[in-house]
Amino acid sequence: MIAVEEARARILDLVARMPCETVGLRAAHGRVLAQTASATRDQPPFAAAMMDGYAVRGCEVAAGARFEVIGEAAAGHGFDGALAEGQAVRIFTGAPLPRGADHVIIQEDVARDGDAITLLADHDTQPYVRALGADFKAGDPLAAPRLLTPALLALLAAMNVAQVTVYRRPRVALIATGDELVMPGEVPNPAQIIASNAFGLAAQIEAVGGIAQLLPIARDTPASLNTALDLAQGADVIVTIGGASVGDHDIVGRVASARGLERAFWKVAMRPGKPLMAGKIGETPLIGLPGNPVSALVCGLIFLAPALRKMQGLEALAPQQSAILGEDLPANGPRAHYMRARLKGDRITPFARQDSALLSILSEANALLIRPADDPAKRAGDSVAFLPL
Repeated sequence: MIAVEEARARILDLVARMPCETVGLRAAHGRVLAQTASATRDQPPFAAAMMDGYAVRGCEVAAGARFEVIGEAAAGHGFDGALAEGQAVRIFTGAPLPRGADHVIIQEDVARDGDAITLLADHDTQPYVRALGADFKAGDPLAAPRLLTPALLALLAAMNVAQVTVYRRPRVALIATGDELVMPGEVPNPAQIIASNAFGLAAQIEAVGGIAQLLPIARDTPASLNTALDLAQGADVIVTIGGASVGDHDIVGRVASARGLERAFWKVAMRPGKPLMAGKIGETPLIGLPGNPVSALVCGLIFLAPALRKMQGLEALAPQQSAILGEDLPANGPRAHYMRARLKGDRITPFARQDSALLSILSEANALLIRPADDPAKRAGDSVAFLPL
């Protein structure tokens, strides 16, 4: 067995950054920007009114000042002329300031009589002008790599960038193995269970930007598993679920080795998730996850998700966080333990039951409390590390 950190490092060594492609903004959400994008214009491209009111020359703003209203400016429709002394232009939010104006008097601060306005005594002195280029200027960069969020897509659109270069999304072939499995909606025989792991793993993959391909269940025969592996050709990563242990029916290692698997490791010192395997068949990384549902999903979070982040140009590891332990815990054994836990405020408490088959407990957990190998006993109130779920 090897330590979690070493196993993750070896898996990260198996994967490489994906090639790039260019997509329109509507297809870019959740993608990772691969090349820096630059603004093609200033924003705003002119000095603009921040409020509805009257554009005037700031040097004339004083209680009781009178102005002649000579025109109007609205968003998308500016005033073509220039202001002279004692003149004002009715202006609306987002409209460009007319030439000569540098101040907007809000409409609540004037009394209007026909084409004349008088500034009230207790007027707001703020100029209410958004300067040209106040948000960004032409040539300002949006540096890569970064995950494209809704706010960043809005920013790119405002920068007049219609297309972006992003990393291609890695395609992950998921192969659940075992005679005991049937798909959701099917009727199992008395010795069978429902295949659940692939659905949770597919969601994990898609949450970090990958494309999940669920292949048919591979039965416990070399022929069935070889058929599934044939269907996985062209995937960027192959993930098998179950069949990587040492029982007579655990055949993933044997079949993959016959196909040329160069094994990076087998078995990791962690709970849940000891029977983890990884290597390469040709140029394709293969990760063999445990079959127990919680083990599979925890290993997906700890090992598969970082690999997919690296493939898309992001930092591989999500940072650990810390919280205050809510109860005493005994010393941990020789394997790192990722305990399902409930985080409430700054306090974290593990669930009493940590069986790796209990999906109901995982569904209620919102954190994994991390106990390093040989971690000494902890007392309530101690600081501990966790990963959010």
